[in-house]
Amino acid sequence: MPTLLIIHHTPSPNCQAMLEAVVSGATAPEIEGVDVVRRAALAATASDVLAAEAYLLGTPANLGYISGALKHFFDQIYYPCLDATRGRPFGYYVHGGSDVTGAVRAVDSITTGLAWRRATQPVTVTGEPGKADIEACWELGATLAAGLMD
Repeated sequence: MPTLLIIHHTPSPNCQAMLEAVVSGATAPEIEGVDVVRRAALAATASDVLAAEAYLLGTPANLGYISGALKHFFDQIYYPCLDATRGRPFGYYVHGGSDVTGAVRAVDSITTGLAWRRATQPVTVTGEPGKADIEACWELGATLAAGLMD
């Protein structure tokens, strides 16, 4: 069974709402035959990454960059996963108080280095997520999981 690995750093209620929407979309009843695994960024390992067929990343934008937790995740998995995960699909969401530009640039840069393939546009939110933002997160999760269905 293919696995979608959700790697997240969820320090706030806004990030939590986005994560819950992503998980809800990825585990919707119409998604069949896909195992959805969630890991906090500080707990995710190279073994988790190697065992998955697709990735969904979630991070707050902190000081113009991705969270330290997600950066640590990438630092730990980059070389062990570099060759084996080339071309695998991924998506991501970013939440920020006022600007997410630097965090988006960082995720794009790191995943380009890994040669992962962005499967859908990222969801970026500043301020409190509205209904449309939560729906976009649901769609993000559903899209990545549906892409793994046989």
